[in-house]
Amino acid sequence: MRFFIQRVNHAKVLVEGKISGQIGTGLLVLIGVSEEDTREIADKMIKKLIGLRIFEDENQKTNLALNDVGGSLLLVSQFTLYADCRKGNRPSFIKAGSPVLANELYEYTIAKCRETGIAVETGIFGADMKITLAAGRAHLKHTEGGDFRQSTYRAVRQGLMQAESILLEPYYT
Repeated sequence: MRFFIQRVNHAKVLVEGKISGQIGTGLLVLIGVSEEDTREIADKMIKKLIGLRIFEDENQKTNLALNDVGGSLLLVSQFTLYADCRKGNRPSFIKAGSPVLANELYEYTIAKCRETGIAVETGIFGADMKITLAAGRAHLKHTEGGDFRQSTYRAVRQGLMQAESILLEPYYT
């Protein structure tokens, strides 16, 4: 299971020109499911997602989680997170889960996130969705000391190698 996470000031999903889901401050999460994924894996990912401390506190340190800032979740299914572009020019989606399994785990993830008390909005599984977002400024630690483009590449490469939870913003450990 892969979560592609973006911290947002606001985000929305449109399906056929109508708003399917919309949030203010929170996290936009694209969710990809593979054939090997289970509810146990989803539970671990949800626990990590809810506990991520990626919002700034009063000292501009990323110490706050979603609950601490009164944030919301916008959960969107995205099978392309399992695209394999290593060979040729056409992506392979062999590692993506079947639509039945993916929808089951997507709906399970939505239900479990709602159980935490956090406001959850969603896209529509399998629909042609248009996503818009405003991400706000990057944290100072994420951009200091060099070329932002290179730090972004390093962070994305590191996230892709771990293939568990990928942050769009550069993140250093």
